[in-house]
Amino acid sequence: MAITLNSGFKMPVLGLGVWRMDRKDIKNLLPTAIKIGYRHFDCAADYKNELEVGEALKEAFDLELVKREDLFITTKLWNSDHGHVIEACKNSLKKLQLDYLDLYLIHFPIASKHSGVGTTRSILDEEGVLEIDTTISLETTWHDMEKLVDMGLPAVNQIETHPYFQRESLVKFCQKNGIAITAHTPLGGALANTERFGTISCLDDPTLKKLGDKHKKSPAQIVLRWGIQRNTIVIPKSSKTKRLEENIDIFDFELSKEDMELIRSMERKYRTNSPAKAWGIDVYA
Repeated sequence: MAITLNSGFKMPVLGLGVWRMDRKDIKNLLPTAIKIGYRHFDCAADYKNELEVGEALKEAFDLELVKREDLFITTKLWNSDHGHVIEACKNSLKKLQLDYLDLYLIHFPIASKHSGVGTTRSILDEEGVLEIDTTISLETTWHDMEKLVDMGLPAVNQIETHPYFQRESLVKFCQKNGIAITAHTPLGGALANTERFGTISCLDDPTLKKLGDKHKKSPAQIVLRWGIQRNTIVIPKSSKTKRLEENIDIFDFELSKEDMELIRSMERKYRTNSPAKAWGIDVYA
């Protein structure tokens, strides 16, 4: 199941995010995910595991588990490389051992002090606040991004969205204008953001447990199904084979209109990914 981007390319609605995936586990995890059926992988220079992802992908190609053209690979430009877009993209391609990317995103809409191409350091001042490079505008970064492709319109906007943070107006605006939405943190933070930012996850909400009992699915499967039924692309992360199998097992049932409305009522406008805790600056303000 895929969404057709305004470029004409198809993007699978379910992907595997590799954020915080242990580098030593990737060699086995990615081929396992491919065997299970994953064809979309969401990477980033700042995840600091592109080398390992590249090695795992090469092995999968060499073993003929999958062809390159059957995969959709995303990676991202880090804040400190906004003035070095083309070099950063080539650096990621080299690490991933790929000739091309299916999608290259701006990780955060903020240009920070350069730390060396691909190093993705966040340089803080003496007060612990992220050092911003005020000489680089987002417009400049976008024009450099356009040089990487044959077209000049945005195809995908990757944002945090889940039942506690639905962002309905932004989702509808983007979709109305031909921009697909990828939902990062589609399970509402789960364990990763609970540990990192001290936030809570929507997965413990009784509403989701009730719907899970109704459809004989887990709360996570309900949330992922909700995500694809609102025409967004979801990229849950997991390092466990059982979870990989569970997360992809969402295409044999459908949430009713009433189910969707029930989840809509869960909105809390609650963001779980809060980089301000590390950078001393609210990039969303």
